[in-house]
Amino acid sequence: MRFSVLASGSSGNAIYVESGGRSFLVDAGLSGRKMETLFQAIGKNMRDLDGVLVTHEHSDHIKGLGIIARKYGLPIYANEKTWSAMDGLVGAIPTDQRFHFDMETVKSFGSLDIESFAVSHDAADPMFYVFHESGRKLALITDTGYVSDRMKGIIKASDAFVFESNHDVGMLQMGRYPWSVKRRILSDVGHVSNEDAAVAMSEVLGDKPARMYLSHLSRDNNMKDLARMSVEQTLESKDIAIGEQIILFDTDANLPTELVDV
Repeated sequence: MRFSVLASGSSGNAIYVESGGRSFLVDAGLSGRKMETLFQAIGKNMRDLDGVLVTHEHSDHIKGLGIIARKYGLPIYANEKTWSAMDGLVGAIPTDQRFHFDMETVKSFGSLDIESFAVSHDAADPMFYVFHESGRKLALITDTGYVSDRMKGIIKASDAFVFESNHDVGMLQMGRYPWSVKRRILSDVGHVSNEDAAVAMSEVLGDKPARMYLSHLSRDNNMKDLARMSVEQTLESKDIAIGEQIILFDTDANLPTELVDV
């Protein structure tokens, strides 16, 4: 199993995963042209994808979805409520490219199993995914106001995580956003802060070292160095050895991470 976080942040999100001879894109939150550039950067072509998995209908996750679906004839997978919420946002997608991926189910593509699970976010029916293949496990979890015990149980002991570390609470509280937006971000259907993310991370580690990608950083209320420092401090306070039990990686809004083996 190999993956790359193609882009992650307030301006757009997309993750590439390949395993067992199959390859998938999770979300397409950037323009079609930018998506093509990101694929070129990791030496891949969207024509070779087996499908696109949609997490929810917010623009930073579906901005380029309709364009690439029509251009490349890609199968698109989303749950029923997300399909309904996307109507009018992604343009016409042919019926034979529209597939339902229900919440809390597993779809198998050859030796690759993809598990969907619910998160707590202010979208129609938001869900993320865990990829399983040959004993390896990759968990994707962003866009959630908190990480419940149920979520932790689903993603626990993954070999790699793409984990939301959205904002620094102090920056958010002192920032320029109106209070209504701040309240939404801080709510149970908003986004996870650096510190809360780290607490959840400490509770989902298995017996082997895990790669942890800090993702979906707010453009206005976070910074890479600050997110990493906050996460490291919180993990160390829980006796988690950085670089041994957990290896942290940054993600970027415009540049893909290295395509790596899980």
